[in-house]
This record gives sequence, C-alpha cells and structure tokens, in this order.
Amino acid sequence: MRNKARSVVTVVVLALAVAACGGSGGDSSLEEAAACTEGQVDGDLNFYNWSEYIDPELIKAFETEYGINVVEAFYESNEAMLAQLQAGAVYDLIVPSDYMVGIMIQEELLAPINTDAVPNIANLAERFTTLPYDPGNQYSAPYQYGTTGLGVNTALVGDDFPHSWALIFDPTVTAEFPGGVSVLADPRETMGAALEYLGYSLNDTDLAHLQEAADVISAAKEGITAFDSDQYDEALANGEVAVSHGYSGNMIVGFADAANPDDFVYILPEEGATLWIDNMLVPANAAHPCSAFTFMNYLLDAENGATLTNWNYYGSPNGAALESIDPEIVEFYAATEEGANLEVIEDTGDYEINFTDYFARARG
Repeated sequence: MRNKARSVVTVVVLALAVAACGGSGGDSSLEEAAACTEGQVDGDLNFYNWSEYIDPELIKAFETEYGINVVEAFYESNEAMLAQLQAGAVYDLIVPSDYMVGIMIQEELLAPINTDAVPNIANLAERFTTLPYDPGNQYSAPYQYGTTGLGVNTALVGDDFPHSWALIFDPTVTAEFPGGVSVLADPRETMGAALEYLGYSLNDTDLAHLQEAADVISAAKEGITAFDSDQYDEALANGEVAVSHGYSGNMIVGFADAANPDDFVYILPEEGATLWIDNMLVPANAAHPCSAFTFMNYLLDAENGATLTNWNYYGSPNGAALESIDPEIVEFYAATEEGANLEVIEDTGDYEINFTDYFARARG
C-alpha cells in the first residue's frame, strides 16, 4: 500500500496532467475495453497507485517490451483516489483496497475485466477468487495483500510493552516515548484502529461509538508527531518517532534499512488489526484500457508477480508466483496471520462518509 511518497509536488502535477488529458469516456471506453486482446496496447499507461509500491525495473521492462510509457501518479488514501475519479480525473489503472472496490462497483466507475486480455488472472490463488467485495473477480484482480499494525523501536520503548493500540492512543503511554508516535493519515485505518482499541469492530456503524473513537484520537494528539501515510517507516527507522502505525511490507523494508535492525519489531495489536487486499482495476473512463489490461496481465505473470513481492515485501495473491518468492516473506505472512485477530475493512454504504468527517475533526 504503500510506501514513501516521492514528492507532493510531483504527485499533484502528475494528477492534474492526467486529469486534464481526458479520455473517450462513457460507453465508448467500455466498448474499447471489451474489445481488447491479449498483449494489445492503445497508448501510454496512466497508472494511479500507492507510492513506491512497485519495482521500477518491472515498469522499465514493461515499457521496453510493449513500446509505451507508464506515467505514475500517487495517492495516500483510498478516499483521496476516489475523490479524483469522482471529479473526472482519467487514469487507466488504479490500485484501491478491498472495501473501496465495492464502492466503485456500486458507483459504476469500473470497466469489467476482459479475461481474453488478462489470461494470467488464472494464476490467482483460490482464496483470492472468492472475495466478498467482488465475487469471481469481475472487476478486480488482487495485486498485493498485507496487514496494518505497529512498528516499535525497542531502543526507545524497551522490550516490555503492551501489544496494544495503547502504544499510539494512550497519552500516559506515549508521553514516555522520545519523539512521540506516527499515525496513518487514513480515515478507515485510523478510525478503525481507535474503534478496535475501544473493543468495537473497525466496521462499527454506531455513531456514538465513532464519536468515542474520534475522541480517542483527539485526546492522543499531544503524543502524535504526525499523521503520515508516506514516510512513517523512515521516521521510525531514523529514531524520529518511537512507534509508527503502518503497513507490514513498509515495516519490513524500513527495519532492514535501519542502522540497528534488531531494535525493531512489528506487532498486530491484541484488540484487532486490519487485513487488507489491494486490487488492480480499470476505470470505466480509462483512455487506454487495452494498455491497462496488458499491464495487469504482465503483473499477474508468475515471475513478474514474484519480482513484485520480492521488491515490496507484501503478500502475493499470485499462487503461481509462490515458488519464486523469498521464503522468508512467505513465512512472515503465514506467521503474522496465524492466531491474529484480523478484520477486513468493509464498505459501509452511506455511512462511509462519517469515517472521513469524524477523522477530519479528530485530527484537527
């Protein structure tokens, strides 16, 4: 999901450029998507993704093989991505999370996957072909998956700490931490974590409970150094914060890059944590749907899928890729999931806007 942003200015400029270029739109785009064939490209690919979530060498190899350019733009939350699409921005391939797929299907923002153009979708492991937000993968092809938990610098926190969301939400705990803590700038993730800390589901739809969660975040702000979805792993590894709320793959890479890797651990709080699945989707107004399907098929290739995971350290939904993935990564995700209290974020329909509104007020 999900790594360090290159530059806010770059992201904004790219997003505006892509939005301005436009596409054929409407039914004509859907007709073009339905007519695509395997390996067909119809122009440069405008790729809207979480930042630094793909091996640049994979993109270069794709560009060389197919003779087109991949233009990347980045977002820090599913909600930010959705707002761009709803405002009319044109992208060819996007990578939102599970619950957002359901929302976009309902809003008719997506083109169905043309399986003639994406035969490698057959490489998906069975558990990723029966997902509740898109049964049968009609619109989505899983890209990567992981968990959302806490990275802890034991040199600053010590070894005897609670495996709890209290590490970021209890002011009496965070007050003892040099540098404070970092929390994701993501409404569903952070409101969800606060709900779980209170003993509720991260999908709870009781407004009174949501207000309690917002109050927890607001009360914790003194110890929160940053609401950050991009550079939290660097801040943790550099000792700028003692605890970071973030995504599993980022944490693994961040720890490895630290001067003292053994000082860092990744935990899933005992109250519960998020299991998420990111997915490749083609928007209904894509200007170059054939290029999008060809890139989707390219990433679902067994060797390319393994390269993706070996670079970003997230779990792979690509069953055919497993034998080529670093065994330590496979073992990490198997061990992390075993016995953990994990929830998938669900689409709550019209209630969804409340997570965004309450979070905005809580963080101030």
